[in-house]
Amino acid sequence: MDIPIVSVIIPTYNSEKTIKKTIQSVLNQTFCNFEIIIINDASTDSTLDIISKINDFRIKLFTYSKAGANISRNRGLSHAIGKFISFLDADDIWTCHKLQSQVKALQDNPEAAVCYSWTDYIDENDKFVVTGTHITANGNVYDKLLLTNFLENGSNPLIRKEALIELGGFDESLNAGQDWDMWLRLAAKYNFIAVPKVQILYRISSNSLSSNLARQEKACLQVLEKAYQLKSSVNKNNFSISLANLYKYLTCKALQKPYNRQKALAAVRFLFNYIRNEPQKSQRLNFIVKLSLKIAVILLLPMSLSTLMLDNGQDKDKMQIC
Repeated sequence: MDIPIVSVIIPTYNSEKTIKKTIQSVLNQTFCNFEIIIINDASTDSTLDIISKINDFRIKLFTYSKAGANISRNRGLSHAIGKFISFLDADDIWTCHKLQSQVKALQDNPEAAVCYSWTDYIDENDKFVVTGTHITANGNVYDKLLLTNFLENGSNPLIRKEALIELGGFDESLNAGQDWDMWLRLAAKYNFIAVPKVQILYRISSNSLSSNLARQEKACLQVLEKAYQLKSSVNKNNFSISLANLYKYLTCKALQKPYNRQKALAAVRFLFNYIRNEPQKSQRLNFIVKLSLKIAVILLLPMSLSTLMLDNGQDKDKMQIC
């Protein structure tokens, strides 16, 4: 048996609703020389039963006590034997050419350590919700990555294993924002290469709570503060732009379905911080008004009516994530 070129690491915890489709999206890849390392983080549902029924020699399952996504990813990295590493969350999906195009990009660009693609967003029924940012940046992307996490999620990049090992893997002290932190630390030392195609389908879950958003806010602020100190050449004047983009993202995330008053109140605070840090307020006025109206609809109308109104007002085929 050939040594796998790619190690796909899937941390999973109680993922019975999605794990089969996630694994199948890897098995459907046109690039076949990979191993799938599944790190079971003490699941208590039928996740393990579902995995056990998928018969493929490339799947390797390891079960540990509950530790969280960061530690699970690092555990998976310790088992990986591939030259390239890709992480995949247990509810996300790849398109079938994802690995093939990213492996080729890294093989054709030996100076790059990270290859990433574009992301679109799906709901719990695999239906398209919004497009991602679809940003293409190559080479030294550190400054651009400081302004916004254009990789968007942990299921995106293919990374040279030696780079991850050198950096010590994911920061296990972070309880959110760990993806962005990892990409920034990689970008501080290595070049990136983009595959400008949608190859990651990121699933928006309905169980997002404002408490999770607050935790994400705190962690991302930590990531930003550390990242601006990491490289002396960074333009410190861009910090307010980074904050504006972070709070823009958090506002939009708080206003995703399912709509509720708690998330809308969180959106009020995030929007205020976005406006306070946005250097081009006048140019963003239409966007600010649009978000403000959405918040007002959620807060003032009954939930069933606000959901109906907001759903009818969206052209999902043209909607882009903010």
